[in-house]
Amino acid sequence: MPKLGKLLSSVAIIAVASAAATTVNAEETSAKVFNRIASFPVNTNIPENMEQTSESSAEIIDVSEDGMMLVYSDSPLGGIGMVDIADPKAPKPAGFIATDGEPTSVAVQGGNALVAVNTSENFTQPSGKLLSINLADQSIAQSCDLGGQPDSVAISPDGSLIAVAIENERDEDLNDGIIPQMPAGFVLTYKLNNGAVDCDSKVMADMTGLAEIAPTDPEPEFVTINDANEVAVTLQENNHVVVFNGSTGDIISHFSAGTVDLENVDTDEEGALTFDGTLKDVPREPDAMKWLDNNRLVMANEGDYKGGSRGFTIMSKTGEILFDSGLSLEYEIAMAGHYPEKRSGNKGAEPEGLEVGTFDGQQFIFILSERGSIVGAYKDMGEGKAPELAQLLPTALAPEGAVAIKGRNLLAIANEADLIEDGGVRSHVTLYEYAEGEASYPMIVSGMDDTGRPIGWGALSGLTADLEKPGILYAVNDSFYAMQPTIFTIDANQKPAKITKATRVTRGGANAQLLDLEGITTDGEGGFWLASEGRTDRMIPHGLYHVNADGEIKEQVVFPAELLAVEKRFGAEGVTKIGDTLWVAIQREWQDDKAGFVKLVAYNTADKTWGAVSYPLDEKGAGWVGLSEITAYGDHVYIVERDNQIGEAAKLKKLYSVSIDQLNPAKLGEELPVMEKTLVRDFLPDLKSTGGYVVDKIEGFAIDKNGNAFAVTDNDGIDDSNGETLFLNLGPLEVSTN
Repeated sequence: MPKLGKLLSSVAIIAVASAAATTVNAEETSAKVFNRIASFPVNTNIPENMEQTSESSAEIIDVSEDGMMLVYSDSPLGGIGMVDIADPKAPKPAGFIATDGEPTSVAVQGGNALVAVNTSENFTQPSGKLLSINLADQSIAQSCDLGGQPDSVAISPDGSLIAVAIENERDEDLNDGIIPQMPAGFVLTYKLNNGAVDCDSKVMADMTGLAEIAPTDPEPEFVTINDANEVAVTLQENNHVVVFNGSTGDIISHFSAGTVDLENVDTDEEGALTFDGTLKDVPREPDAMKWLDNNRLVMANEGDYKGGSRGFTIMSKTGEILFDSGLSLEYEIAMAGHYPEKRSGNKGAEPEGLEVGTFDGQQFIFILSERGSIVGAYKDMGEGKAPELAQLLPTALAPEGAVAIKGRNLLAIANEADLIEDGGVRSHVTLYEYAEGEASYPMIVSGMDDTGRPIGWGALSGLTADLEKPGILYAVNDSFYAMQPTIFTIDANQKPAKITKATRVTRGGANAQLLDLEGITTDGEGGFWLASEGRTDRMIPHGLYHVNADGEIKEQVVFPAELLAVEKRFGAEGVTKIGDTLWVAIQREWQDDKAGFVKLVAYNTADKTWGAVSYPLDEKGAGWVGLSEITAYGDHVYIVERDNQIGEAAKLKKLYSVSIDQLNPAKLGEELPVMEKTLVRDFLPDLKSTGGYVVDKIEGFAIDKNGNAFAVTDNDGIDDSNGETLFLNLGPLEVSTN
């Protein structure tokens, strides 16, 4: 069989750059685009007799033949869940069926769900079963003993076969997870008819002796079947692909998935987005794989214990490389603000799942970035041509499985992460529609720098407007990127808005450290004042920093002793300038504040004096309530007030105004005057505008020279976050400009 050598990444990137340039506007692609229309929290399917806080996860997903019901595997809950999508914009819980074991995959035929279930006692005694479950009465119609631990399943296009990958996975804690670790895996096929499995028709395809890596211990991961009933399977840990006859089990071809060299890749988890590393001889180690036609296979190169090339590859069924994305997808993800810095030392954006589907005659490839929580939608242009990136689609946390829904122009994605134990977002199924309109996401992107690497960004926390140029804004990132504090220049005159420049905040010529930038305002002289939220336990001081246009710190102003004597962790969250005075919004109550009141602190840059006023918070529900931003415009200051809740629990994300004539600061330590506030805007409808769940942190707000308002959310650096940054162009507000 053919052996594949290394693919020179420089060649791959050049080829891909022409085919998958920076994210395209909807107007430049076609009249139809994909937009997310709903997000369904799968915990709403937890049965009443179970703890409602139980971990629940949508992993592999399929759809009924009429396209009206989604079925997903739920490994932690031990069964399959169902979602009624008769109205795809309002999905409804449709129940849960226990499987007496861990479901690893699901496929639907007729009125039955075919479910692979892992029943293994341990790694050396793997076992499993294939169930056919009647979805109407929730009864088990067939149960076939698999003789090993299953992973994925696939049904042939003609419906006559089902294939099951028997992985017999390794123990990652044994010998550093290095294979071989027996017993070996294999692949099974069964005859199938309208959801009925013929358990006696089992055919086993032997995978041993094929791969160059651990040939005695193949670990089949993902199976897919073409129109000729040829089964292709990835042996992920073995970095190998096998194609065999689904009816007989005879091997047709097999080949290594190959290795790549990667230049200008982010390899260090140092709190900065650098894209300046090199990786040599990286095994692709593909996970999900699908047939594009009877000759071509597309695979997501997630990697496992040795590899992961951070992209996807199209190969012929005999092993010829027809296309490799190189780093182009990861770069696009970075320019959309979804690059997971905390995975730089591992597998980066980690493409794991994929789906292939046809919409209005155009075949699309959907590549799911598990760690970036975003989906690349590519047009398949046919053999001999590079696929074209059409869109990046936002999704919930950790996309795992996807299904294109025939005849309805719908796409569903299962997102497996459930952060219930950390009080975070639950697992979701997200739904997308292919229809006429404009792409609603991404709302803000960056471009390439002068070296041809992406301008990486994320965790935008403060926002301010240029004094002279309409639509030009400036934002800062917070301490998630502690080694790379940055002022981003944003051109909001285009859609999506574009980050055109990244100016590093420096001290003595080096990137400044011990900063947690949460606020920014112009100084009127071409520079900026920055507010840094202190963390005494991390040696980060509460303070204000005056920087020039190049980001160099020219002056540091620490909080006075009177303030520091009553400090708490949650400090400066925004700053604005009125005349000679800087006004700083303190996020939450400090020790001397009454419950439900926070300080707006004033620092006079001319006479160096300090003062404050007291701001009344809305009544809190779950969690806490605090401030995120302060912006002066005309004769008012505008203050973002929010709770720290996410999804359905989020109740307070609002914009208030306070007239400037109230801002008469008292001396610190004295009784502070209490402000009166007026509601300007409820942000909750804006945060639901892209069909997703409500994100926690709306942190930046600004009004430009023409009176147009803008707001931005903080994506937490894609750390326990789905990475979405919502950049809201709110238009003119009803404000006074006296």
